[in-house]
Amino acid sequence: MNQSGRAEAAAVVAAARAGEESAFAELVERYRRELQVHCYRMLGSFEDAEDMVQETLLRAWRKRKSFEGRSSFRAWLYRIATNACLDALKRRPPRVLPPQVATASDPRVPPLPAADMPWLQPYPDRLLEGIAAGDEGPEAELVSKETIELTFLVAIQHLVPRQRAVLILRDVLGWSAKETARLLETTVDSVNSALRRARSTLRRHLPPSRLEWASGSDPTQEERRLLRRYMDAHERTDATIFAALLREDARLTMPPTPTWYDGREAIVTFHARQLFVPEIQWRAMVTRANRQPAVAFYTRQLGEPDFRASVMDVLRVEEGRVTQIDAFVLPALFPAFGLPPAI
Repeated sequence: MNQSGRAEAAAVVAAARAGEESAFAELVERYRRELQVHCYRMLGSFEDAEDMVQETLLRAWRKRKSFEGRSSFRAWLYRIATNACLDALKRRPPRVLPPQVATASDPRVPPLPAADMPWLQPYPDRLLEGIAAGDEGPEAELVSKETIELTFLVAIQHLVPRQRAVLILRDVLGWSAKETARLLETTVDSVNSALRRARSTLRRHLPPSRLEWASGSDPTQEERRLLRRYMDAHERTDATIFAALLREDARLTMPPTPTWYDGREAIVTFHARQLFVPEIQWRAMVTRANRQPAVAFYTRQLGEPDFRASVMDVLRVEEGRVTQIDAFVLPALFPAFGLPPAI
């Protein structure tokens, strides 16, 4: 930023500290999306992340006079957001997917009812667009696939809150140990110790082959073809086509129900018995969540006029086959993906 730009930014900060609401709004809006991503990583919930950004901005407004410019305004907001998330995590258990709370289900019986548990939630890719805008620097890591995919989110749930904060600040955002210590009001030695423990825990909970199957954020031609066949299998309720898309050791989870199925045979049996039936018609739309391919499904019972939002399948694809389906039965999240409640 040139001298003129710095002077203009300083004037906006000064106006915001003085209580000018428009200046404050101008400052915080440029960071709202990346703060939401940060809160999502800390909390594992899209809905909680939205709430926490609002809490962060409220705290920032109340504390605006305390910003003295020793750090950037962005760093100051991250300090507030991180502490707000740490406060929330004191009252909330870690987010989970069904394999963490139940044994694999029998595909020959109906799935279990929804359970009131702290389920992990998906994050819409469309809200990641424009954060990095192709620029290099800390913001580029904010939206990298490896640090927002569901496997990573599941793994960091095993970290105690302060270790989680240290790992995200150091390894995801690229902050120095000194900057992280200042934000968390602790010592550099404490930060380095927490980071070592966090990395050790993460290695135990991430798949050994993770870096081999992680891909870029843009879908490949092969992935597009697979998604088209995946959608066709549902719309045609064709279990044979569906089976051909799955790897033998594939896994299907279905939050907010603790039901999950282990292996291609179990997944296909469940679909053939419970979902691919004459009473249910399917329509599908391609979307993306957590930098992974996803399909939003709408269903209609016979006699109903509309197809209604039903389930969002977030997929992990390896070597041309689906290896993981996290089927979020959360129709209320469809609008966050820019999708209608009915078609």
